[in-house]
Amino acid sequence: MPSMRAVLEERRRAAAVRVEELEAELVRLQTDLADAEEVLRRRVIGLEQYLEALAEDEAPAVVAVGSSRKRPTGPRRAVPHRENAAGVEDLSVDYQALMAAALDAGAEGLGARRAAVVLGWDSASVSRVEGARARLKRLVERGWLVEEKPGQFMLSAREQDAPDIGRPDGGS
Repeated sequence: MPSMRAVLEERRRAAAVRVEELEAELVRLQTDLADAEEVLRRRVIGLEQYLEALAEDEAPAVVAVGSSRKRPTGPRRAVPHRENAAGVEDLSVDYQALMAAALDAGAEGLGARRAAVVLGWDSASVSRVEGARARLKRLVERGWLVEEKPGQFMLSAREQDAPDIGRPDGGS
């Protein structure tokens, strides 16, 4: 009959083998997760680009007349760079809603999950939250918002001083 020490050594070896197997599986799962997240990120970006292109195609061309402020003569961009826009009214309705929500959020900042709700999307859907995050990031890239803390989007100093940010429906 094996000694108690031999039994305990065998159990320790079996536990060590199990730990190594689980660690290898964990590495494989982390790699699979990273790959899946990258696919999701690319698909969200692709969807956003498609929706933006549709918005551009559907937007009527605006022609500058007389001495009025210069506007592009082709379809307007869904999110113009801040320096090229007269104000928030140059943004699409969805982006105006995000700007109003960022104003409401103040120094706390607007998160992607809340942004999804503002856009009327299911905030439990990862793809919808990522889509909202992509829109917020686009507003940051174009100078409308800042992301002082990761995931917390707020108005830039310029926009905080601007009186024209309100609700897309005209309310405040």
